[in-house]
Amino acid sequence: MRIYTGRGDDGTTGLFGGGRVAKDETGPEAYGAVDEAVSALGVARAAVSGELAAAILDIQRDLFVVAAELAAVPDRRAGLKPGTSLVTEAMVKAVEGRIDAVVAEAGTPAEFVVPGGNPVAAELDVARAALRRAERRAVTHLRDKGIEDSAVVPYINRVGDYVYVLARLAEGGWTPSRRKED
Repeated sequence: MRIYTGRGDDGTTGLFGGGRVAKDETGPEAYGAVDEAVSALGVARAAVSGELAAAILDIQRDLFVVAAELAAVPDRRAGLKPGTSLVTEAMVKAVEGRIDAVVAEAGTPAEFVVPGGNPVAAELDVARAALRRAERRAVTHLRDKGIEDSAVVPYINRVGDYVYVLARLAEGGWTPSRRKED
């Protein structure tokens, strides 16, 4: 199997479920931004191990679900599979639980945080910024396509918050089992 097909040489790309659109339309812009965030998270994951690496990998895998939903033909959304190609409220709630667990163990910063406390935290902050861009692109795409029942935006929003607290965790040298005040 070849990596290249040449079908995109005309400036179009295929959608999940069939059809082609221009590569600069709102869907490809949105799932492309998600892909950037996944890659930025990969840089951070490559620099760590253990629980933090596992947490980042879980986010990366879930972001493939986000990208699949954004890459789907809008009028074929009914065929998407919850948790596989369709973001669910349960996925949003699961991230909220992860955020709450980190905050319960490590606390939150008492002041404004300037990124760059250490290399891993900086890499996570770059990923967080990429997630915020993906969120903006998703808002545009979903609005332009008239999709009102998607959990994509809340999910990306929560993941951005989760990556923020993971960056603070990495910056402070905390582990989920050690409180900030210890």
